[in-house]
Amino acid sequence: MKNPTGLPIQHPEYRYAPSRNPYAEKLKKGPGIVYSDNETEARRGEWRKRPGEKIHVEIGCNAGHVVVEWAARTPQDRFIGIDWKFKAIHRAFEKALKRGLENLHLLRGHADRLPYMFEKGEIDHLYLFFPDPWAKKSQLKNRFITESKLRMIHGLLAPGGTFQIKTDHAGYFAWMEEHIARTADLWEIGFRSTDLHAGNPLAASLTFPEVTCFEKLFIKDGIPIHRIDLKKR
Repeated sequence: MKNPTGLPIQHPEYRYAPSRNPYAEKLKKGPGIVYSDNETEARRGEWRKRPGEKIHVEIGCNAGHVVVEWAARTPQDRFIGIDWKFKAIHRAFEKALKRGLENLHLLRGHADRLPYMFEKGEIDHLYLFFPDPWAKKSQLKNRFITESKLRMIHGLLAPGGTFQIKTDHAGYFAWMEEHIARTADLWEIGFRSTDLHAGNPLAASLTFPEVTCFEKLFIKDGIPIHRIDLKKR
């Protein structure tokens, strides 16, 4: 995707195009909690507010089902949810506001812009749950997990930082492992499963933040969940 100036998303001088989405204007009412477009890049290196707090970032947080619960349960850490959808981020914002969470921020923007949102070594724990598998051959180039992205993410993580990924798509998981293998010098694999909830008789009763909205549906339909946890070397 390109903006009106023709610059690709990854370009340092990329600027988000103005939007007519009705929720774009609503997000402007949430300073300090929610940021949109280029505002998401104005606090790079400044997300940590208190000494010792850990920075947790969820890519594709949807309406905040998981990240809001994390923030509520762990007030000593700081949580940041990122999503491309205006409405989803606005719904997450409403939940955060209702619960008075001061350790949560919500960013409406491209995940490809992570290096402009965060300083090197600023993130302690990164999460990516059920990204679009882009399953068609012509779509593979759109997949988020690639060797280059893994190297970029490694740089954004603090020493010993982690990156947790879940997917229901076996083909995408195999793709991920191929690209992880190409960056084996950067990562330790802390956990790996191709059927995360196998043998758990209570899996169907799991709720947020242990599972996501999609994950609840996949468990109900008997679809295996693949998960891998990477730790920065």
